[in-house]
Amino acid sequence: MNTAVPCYYHLDVEVSSERVGQVRRILAAHLRYWKLDILVEPVCRGVEVLLHTIDEHSADKNTTVEMWWNGQHLITAVSDHESELPGVHGEPQSCFAEIAALSDGWGGCATATGKIIWFSRRARLGERAPLLPVGPEPVIGEALEMPREVRVPAFAGSAQSQPLTAVAPAAHAGGPRVSVPRRVVRPAAAG
Repeated sequence: MNTAVPCYYHLDVEVSSERVGQVRRILAAHLRYWKLDILVEPVCRGVEVLLHTIDEHSADKNTTVEMWWNGQHLITAVSDHESELPGVHGEPQSCFAEIAALSDGWGGCATATGKIIWFSRRARLGERAPLLPVGPEPVIGEALEMPREVRVPAFAGSAQSQPLTAVAPAAHAGGPRVSVPRRVVRPAAAG
């Protein structure tokens, strides 16, 4: 059984249009290190959208990007020191629409020092960890033999002490069906 180790990453950055690409490459490297390659594009695109919005609409460009991986979900949060959410008071809400399209869930909340906008992506186990290797298929020459007779001892206390003969079933699914002769032993009537 593969168990996921919880992972956390924290990055403080002063946002500018040049730094957005650098932040994308840093986050992509961490996701690949955590073996979450399938999440690189949607997560990095979501962070890019939020950083561009902060760059365009915030006076304070100091931002924190955090990622948490718990084995099933990757939660990414971007926080800044502005108290208003973008999209409020007539500003375009296209960044939230894109975050909603890129994520399984998202949200935002005010903090004592500003706000946090977060989104999450689920990574199924098959997307994160490779499957166990499958054993090789048997070669035609390695097929099991045809049915053979097997000596089966008689039940203790039966009237006949001679062993029974049974035929083992075919080893492969397409083999002939073989019935096994059975002998029924009935207890003697009480006198």
